[in-house]
Amino acid sequence: MDLLPCLPPIAHTRAPKIPTPAGACDTHFHLFGPRTKFPFADSRSYTPDDAPLESLLKMHDALGMTHGVIVQGNAHGTDNSAVLDALQREPKRLRAAAIVKPDTGREELKRMADLGVRALRFHHMPHGVGFSSLGMQSFEKLAPIMADLGLHAQFMMDANALDSAMPFFKDWKLPIVLDHMGNVDGKLGADQPGVQQMCRLLGEGKIWVKVSGSYRVSTQYPDYPDAKLIHEALVRANPDQIIWGSDWPHPRMEKDMPEDGHLLDLFNAWTPDAGLRKKILVENPAILYGF
Repeated sequence: MDLLPCLPPIAHTRAPKIPTPAGACDTHFHLFGPRTKFPFADSRSYTPDDAPLESLLKMHDALGMTHGVIVQGNAHGTDNSAVLDALQREPKRLRAAAIVKPDTGREELKRMADLGVRALRFHHMPHGVGFSSLGMQSFEKLAPIMADLGLHAQFMMDANALDSAMPFFKDWKLPIVLDHMGNVDGKLGADQPGVQQMCRLLGEGKIWVKVSGSYRVSTQYPDYPDAKLIHEALVRANPDQIIWGSDWPHPRMEKDMPEDGHLLDLFNAWTPDAGLRKKILVENPAILYGF
């Protein structure tokens, strides 16, 4: 199996320069292992170091995060056992987005929703590599049960492919959330079609966007100035439907591992208005995930 490189995260997270508001939520991170209890999927595209709940909570305490949303990662495939275990151990602090097989039944999805799963995650990366095939057709099959249970849709999506994706949502009433600023190329700037499309759909209230993964949008480590322009455009378009995530433990990183305190510092610097920061970190995730 040809696996992508995967460095471990920086062990010690420093506190952000600006205190994090009470009730803040990191809406995008992963849990991996421990492998002795939660084995990795044979079909995975990378093999991460163990990143268990205890390490996550230590990182969140350093950042001042009250809440968090676990996002099922590729390394565990459609086995959400590590996620569900964490939800049972921290029911007040955590919610989750799961990845499931398209034939998953209502009973299993209701069990997951009752434990704190609030979304199902899909992939629509027509030009990407190393991603799950569980994309728009999977969403189409699961959508009726999701709608019945109130599970919204989260996408690892190339925003430049939004035109091909939006017809699948013509009857969809629940939120649509895009990861990592739509996975655009920061070098192409905020005027590129994918960013303009996200801004238009944000302005119309049709999508939510995570201003996470600045280091996936930009290669300009460690401050990612081209990602800053995209961040600012998205926040201007509709700050009521923007949320932030760390993407800890930063899987598939081959070099230039980001430090989470610095990532939160960048968010704070790129969002200088304290009221907007509170909206994005506290108020918006409380609405979307039910904290």
